[in-house]
Amino acid sequence: MSASPRVAPPLPRVAPHSPWRLRDFRLLLAGAAAGQAGAQVTLVALPLVAVLELEAPAFQVGLLTAAETAAFLLVGLPAGAWVDRMRKRPLLVRADVVRALAMASVPVAGAAGVLTMAQLYAVALVTGVATVFFDVAHQSWLPQLLPRERLVAGNGALEAVRSTAQVAGPGLGGGLVQLVGAHLAIVADACGYALSALFLLGVRKPESPPEPPAAGTSLRGEVMEGLRFVLGHPLLRVIAAATALGNFFTAVLMATQTVFLVRVLGLGPGAVGLMLSVSAVGGLVGALCAGTLAGRFGQARIIWLSAAASGPFALLWPLTGRGTVALFAVASGAVFFGAVVYNVAQVSFRQALCPTRLLGRMNATLRFLMWGTLPLGALAGGALAEAFGARAALWLCAAGFLAVPLPLLLSPLRRMRELPVAATVEEPPHEAPGTGERDGTVAAG
Repeated sequence: MSASPRVAPPLPRVAPHSPWRLRDFRLLLAGAAAGQAGAQVTLVALPLVAVLELEAPAFQVGLLTAAETAAFLLVGLPAGAWVDRMRKRPLLVRADVVRALAMASVPVAGAAGVLTMAQLYAVALVTGVATVFFDVAHQSWLPQLLPRERLVAGNGALEAVRSTAQVAGPGLGGGLVQLVGAHLAIVADACGYALSALFLLGVRKPESPPEPPAAGTSLRGEVMEGLRFVLGHPLLRVIAAATALGNFFTAVLMATQTVFLVRVLGLGPGAVGLMLSVSAVGGLVGALCAGTLAGRFGQARIIWLSAAASGPFALLWPLTGRGTVALFAVASGAVFFGAVVYNVAQVSFRQALCPTRLLGRMNATLRFLMWGTLPLGALAGGALAEAFGARAALWLCAAGFLAVPLPLLLSPLRRMRELPVAATVEEPPHEAPGTGERDGTVAAG
């Protein structure tokens, strides 16, 4: 008597083109979740170390925020050329290890009673440099793991992970600070980066070796090639301008919100963490809705629409008082919703637009242009809060968010529904260094 045929169990119901079907992408997401969760704890804990344990004035808190992002100005441009010459996974793992060790030094020094603001600045700067290389390599590696038609879904999933960490992490961070103290809470960040490195080590897909630089090409020539690609494209130029403006005022907010919440509104560490967690729900909803909204309104249209619709909510930040604390969370939730929808659309566009050999330089150039304003905004916010109070800094922040959509509304994006697709992209020709000619550009769609 023959044995009955074995029936395979049904496969999970996953969309045919979903990146979730790929094991390596799931590991990438797990690593992102671990690293982001730890980083969100530090988002609450590190400023609280300065404010509560070291009693730093507002300008020094702003300077700490500036130190975290200064690397985008210091090494942002050459980082792209270096990343294009290296395999991405080993670089990501090394960056995670550096960040884990740097963060671990804070609780060690705190337990020994020797923690100073100088060490916090150094940790922030070292971690920032590692983050520059990590972020550029991460965005350049994703198109090697996913087909280009899955990039919007992949970036949406990564934004969902980041937004989930932004919801859970600050609340966890505030609770840890309340329970064990600010400096010991940073242990969670060191563990998160270590876990991220372990997950990335599990990715199996062979990585194509980087193309060797052309004979006679210098690092400066490669950096200039990335600059020409970005600045020579009208849509990338305007996206860079709007994002740089938004990041400047985001840094003003980041530099002053802890001072405002603790010293003006009188919130404790647990309440500060809960406030930031509730605020981040908007970002999570934005990540989950980004693909649907881009399909309904068009990827080009949703870029300017998300910024224009969410910006006015920033006016609620400086209007928040001790009896209306919920206004701060509502404002942050709405602004974060718009920012995440915007990011999913524009990051997916530039990943699909750029030739593979230029991905590192393109991402680094845009990070330099977009994120180079972060330390400047943090210094401006800290100085303004020191001189006129944290509420005055938040008024500047609110006015700035109203101006963010203007470059987008004055550009060709306002008349477009969809962005150019990969088929319209021409690979920029390899040029001899120093010719000064523009790389190939993309026809407007």
